[in-house]
Amino acid sequence: MDKSPDEVIYGRQPVLEALRASRPLRKILVSRGSRPSGAVRAILDHARQQNIAVQFVDQRRLDELVRGHHQGVVAMASAKPLASIEQILDAARGAGKLPLVLVLDGIEDPANLGAILRTADAAGVHGVVIPKHRAVGLTGTVARTSAGAVEHVPVAQVTNLARTLEELKAAGLWVVGADPKAPQNLYEVDLTRALAVVMGSEGKGLGRLVREHCDLLVRLPMQGSISSLNVAVATGVVLFEIVRQREARS
Repeated sequence: MDKSPDEVIYGRQPVLEALRASRPLRKILVSRGSRPSGAVRAILDHARQQNIAVQFVDQRRLDELVRGHHQGVVAMASAKPLASIEQILDAARGAGKLPLVLVLDGIEDPANLGAILRTADAAGVHGVVIPKHRAVGLTGTVARTSAGAVEHVPVAQVTNLARTLEELKAAGLWVVGADPKAPQNLYEVDLTRALAVVMGSEGKGLGRLVREHCDLLVRLPMQGSISSLNVAVATGVVLFEIVRQREARS
């Protein structure tokens, strides 16, 4: 019997990225109507090289497995292995980079988490930290909306975010939280040091304990009538301001 939907990767690019990242896949299902060109051909080539079984099935079978737009390709995978905080920091230091860790306080929408992971990969984030409870995990929808970035960004799942922030501080990181009521503007702060950036949930923002464990709170300089941005968009703004400052400093 196939595994649960949370262990299904669907869509051409997410499946291709899983293969490129050598993610353990049990098998790949391809719609009989899919033309073996472009991404589909690359998927078949990688699967053959990695000795992964490929089955050509009716489109209806894929429709039964996933609710989203699968583009005629579904992979059955083991759950993505999670990273530890130590592994994330070691990877950053091993690359000779100042650590940049993204901490997410209770993101509940899988589409938002997927978009954030895609942005995190583009901005060079060394790892993402998510809570085990009251937040979305690494589901198939997350993998799909991340456009395969979930295969390249290490993710740690922790039981206590406040304690984890203290661990990151002890490792030499400066903890910066995004809060619309913060007194300081994002663009007024030096973000060229080792950082842990904390983004709050869609509705409530940062939790009280998490906010209290931040070294500094910053806000985006909103100019219109709406007081806040979607968390995935806000995360992109913050991360690429860090990128901008670090490249200007180098």
